[in-house]
Amino acid sequence: QVQLVESGGGLVQAGESLRLSCAASGSIFRINVMGWYRQAPGKQRELVAAITAGGSSAYADSVKGRFTISRDNAKNTLYLQMDSLKPEDTAVYYCNGRTRNLNDHWGQGTQVTVSS
Repeated sequence: QVQLVESGGGLVQAGESLRLSCAASGSIFRINVMGWYRQAPGKQRELVAAITAGGSSAYADSVKGRFTISRDNAKNTLYLQMDSLKPEDTAVYYCNGRTRNLNDHWGQGTQVTVSS
């Protein structure tokens, strides 16, 4: 099994920054791609950013140029640096780990609230 624990959420004003962390434990060797998803009230969960084991990354258009995903394999930790935050970034952010056979593992989520 894989366990994912997010941290770093909070309340900030528009234009400020936050860094989310996701600590992974358990059968980490099974994970191929890690990502951050978010879900705002009344909306579907959406992919924010993803990064492969080799370090290739991809971003949703809405966060390109503002968010940066990274992973520290030595610490088994995934990060999401969020700059120039906007009120529309308000959501619960979830860490995801996907194995090579496409099994998904999820963290419990961390709330990010951006006030205008």
